Amino acid sequence: MIKRIIALKPYYIAPEVLRKKYDEKCDVWSCGVIMYILLCGFPPFNGKGDNEILQNVLKGQFTFKHSEFENVTLEAKKLIQKMLEYKPENRISIENALNDAWFEKMLGTEKVDVNLNQKVLTNLRTFRV
Repeated sequence: MIKRIIALKPYYIAPEVLRKKYDEKCDVWSCGVIMYILLCGFPPFNGKGDNEILQNVLKGQFTFKHSEFENVTLEAKKLIQKMLEYKPENRISIENALNDAWFEKMLGTEKVDVNLNQKVLTNLRTFRV
């Protein structure tokens, strides 16, 4: 079953799932990957094929050094870092993630600039394909 899941969704899988030792924190990881993709249009752990993607997931290294992240708030980046913490025992819980400063800012009365970078939209279209 795990091999089938890996074949279908290699971008979102947490490193501990590949090692067959995991708990609910693997879902936090997956949500962090989705948040990263929604903010820039491509995954944090990319590759030419499933094997390369999985190797990059196992390394767990990602960056915000892309032009698409220039207008992403520091709060959003910090939340992603907490969600993509490599060691599950140090990774933020889903409850704490939902109470994070970024969500407070997004759900609060503060006006947020939601203009999307055209490059991000293009990246999302390309990634979808």
